[in-house]
Amino acid sequence: MTRTTRRRRLTVAAALATVTVLAATACAPRTGTTDSSPEKIDAATLVTSLPAATTAVDEVTWAVVEGEPQTLDPSSSANIIIPNLCDSLLTVEPDFTLESGIAETAEWIDPVTFEITVRDGVAFWDGTPLTAADVAYSLERNRTPASQWYAAFALISSIETSGDDTVLVHFTAPDTTFRDALGGGGGAVMSKAFGDTVGQDLGTSGGGLMCAGPYRLDEWKPGTEISVTANPDYWNGAPLTERIRFVFVTDGATLTSALTAGEIDGAFTVPPGSRQSFEAEGEGRLIAGPSTASYSFGPASADSAAADPRVRQALSLAIDRSTYIDTVLQGLGEVQKTIVPPFVWSGMEAKDIYQDAYDALPAPEVDLDAAKKLIAESGIDTSVPLVLAVPAGAKEFSQTASIVQSAAKDIGLTISIDERQPADFGALFYTPELREGIDFVATTGYLEVPGVLGYPQLFMLPAEIGGIFNWSGYANDEVTADLQAARTATDATTAADAFVSAQEIFAADQLQVTLAGAYQLTYLSDDLTGITTSVAIYSSPWALHLGGE
Repeated sequence: MTRTTRRRRLTVAAALATVTVLAATACAPRTGTTDSSPEKIDAATLVTSLPAATTAVDEVTWAVVEGEPQTLDPSSSANIIIPNLCDSLLTVEPDFTLESGIAETAEWIDPVTFEITVRDGVAFWDGTPLTAADVAYSLERNRTPASQWYAAFALISSIETSGDDTVLVHFTAPDTTFRDALGGGGGAVMSKAFGDTVGQDLGTSGGGLMCAGPYRLDEWKPGTEISVTANPDYWNGAPLTERIRFVFVTDGATLTSALTAGEIDGAFTVPPGSRQSFEAEGEGRLIAGPSTASYSFGPASADSAAADPRVRQALSLAIDRSTYIDTVLQGLGEVQKTIVPPFVWSGMEAKDIYQDAYDALPAPEVDLDAAKKLIAESGIDTSVPLVLAVPAGAKEFSQTASIVQSAAKDIGLTISIDERQPADFGALFYTPELREGIDFVATTGYLEVPGVLGYPQLFMLPAEIGGIFNWSGYANDEVTADLQAARTATDATTAADAFVSAQEIFAADQLQVTLAGAYQLTYLSDDLTGITTSVAIYSSPWALHLGGE
């Protein structure tokens, strides 16, 4: 079972586990923990979902901490609103296993042919039946680099319908990433007739959507809010909450005040720096769930000293992860050994192989002498500052920058901080010119569907075969061959063995210096229950069972 941190309840329900709140500061010592360190949460007690609601609710106000989305088109965006509107062929359960969704079945029938059978009786919000033609149309939209799911669709040669309820997807080679993608936006199904009518405006505030999820898009007031209403004819049962208003609150202090005062009923991915406020007396409780999210930083250029793995390894040896977790995450995270987070394989067939290999990796440690030796061996000019880019306005990243800067100083390096506004920072990832003069980029990210290849393919493969974030030009033939073998394997064990072989190499090279894994943090009104509280919120209809206790 899972754990809920709810101070008010602790006073009347002593049987529940407690999380003591003690302050930690950005100036905490770099080694060891202190009496002021926040109490750690046992990862085995994290909450994946809350008990289903039993009472109907008229309206809930929910904060979107990432801000207003540019689109609700599932092929172009990932946010917490879309999964409640557009059902996918498969469903990512709160524990990160995959179950059937709109697809009754979705399986390989031979190494290069995937068959999807559409669930009987599913209809769009306007009452029209969802057919194989709608599925083929929706999948086809991901066969372009404009789709964020393109990587999982790159080996498809054609998509065809075979009757009213069957779709056949043909591949040029087997692909172990495809089925997992169907649990997220890659498998979201939209009405072909509606899409053909709306055209380029599909998913925007002006064009709207036509999907088959538990909620219908009601109104989008640009700059203000998006409201959705319950779909009474949803194939998996109507929601208990009639209407949800999504408001956009990106400022952490404002969000914390509004949540604890009861002005907003709930929010995901709330700032860990507000842990003390969330666990004090207020209108709701803080819930920590399992996640694939992690904080890291990596090289931004092939010409920088940061492209030398010895420099990254040295910085890794100079950073105390325990202090990082205490300071930045307020204890609401855990040490993560490499870029691929363990929760992504928790529901996979070969999970024991992945876990055994992860357990065998060395844990991060502090060794300043070894770090200084690596810097000396690299031969870099230590008089030249290395520039670390971080997003402005986020407390977690300003603390991250300070910690990296301090650790670098200890081993003879100078780190210069380049804070950029969120929009400018986001543009760094897709505009090479904007990365000029930057050596490292600090970031946080998550994976919304199961599968171990998401990050390695993006950061370690040559750009021409998918490594769009491989800015340092990392090239290791063994890693490339093993990752490709893991993708095209026809059985789970072969795929896992190939991935593990690649991981043994790339983990040491630290293409991203992983600082910590972050728990999924949710704040919810005491009057509500029924939601998913793991990172599956980005790919499953988390509000389907939301309502009163």
